[in-house]
Amino acid sequence: MSEDYRYKRVLLKLSGEALAGDVGYGIDPKVVDDLADQIAEIVRGGVQLAVVVGGGNIFRGLAGSAEGMDRAQADYIGMLATVMNALALQDAFERHGVFSRVQSAINMQEVSEPYIRRRAIRHMEKGRVVILAAGTGNPYFTTDTTAALRACELDVDVLMKATKVDGVYDSDPEKNPNAKRFDRISYMDVLSKSLNVMDSTATSLCMDNNVPMIVFDLTVKGNISRALKGENVGTTVE
Repeated sequence: MSEDYRYKRVLLKLSGEALAGDVGYGIDPKVVDDLADQIAEIVRGGVQLAVVVGGGNIFRGLAGSAEGMDRAQADYIGMLATVMNALALQDAFERHGVFSRVQSAINMQEVSEPYIRRRAIRHMEKGRVVILAAGTGNPYFTTDTTAALRACELDVDVLMKATKVDGVYDSDPEKNPNAKRFDRISYMDVLSKSLNVMDSTATSLCMDNNVPMIVFDLTVKGNISRALKGENVGTTVE
């Protein structure tokens, strides 16, 4: 592994909205291509990488439920949206020379492998990026919870949560210009202060299994690499 990177095995959590870019909906090919370029750099540097992707750029289960749709049905539609995003990421990665595998928690053998923990670890050991789609395969669980669960299962060194802000704040920085940014914070403080980092299930899972997390701004090019090198580009939660 390259000496530049502090972490050997990493899980990157991408929101679906991040793939939409400024359009706000769907998949922006330019955003996906730029992300693939950054991923290629760190994989060539020896980092083993798994990616959990959301589907909010296409469909959000909670939004569908709020409009009267059955919650479980809406969540399954959201899971299918994450598979679409995963296939788009796979295409971009491989155009940049990065081998990848899509593993889905819902069986779709024509386009993906089933999620099998040991197979996922073996892919990473061989330098392939594993893109984990369809959440946990169960309704009522978010892709944040999926990221926390897979981070524990795959024994990663750090969970990286890519957002549109540069870390964790004590209030919404878009609404409060005096919001305080934390360089480091504990999971217990995140829970007790009800900070909007991940849902409480995901936060508790990371805390109970001692999985550190870095929350950082994905929109700044190169931040993934900088965070993995230990530079202060976000908030460390542990």
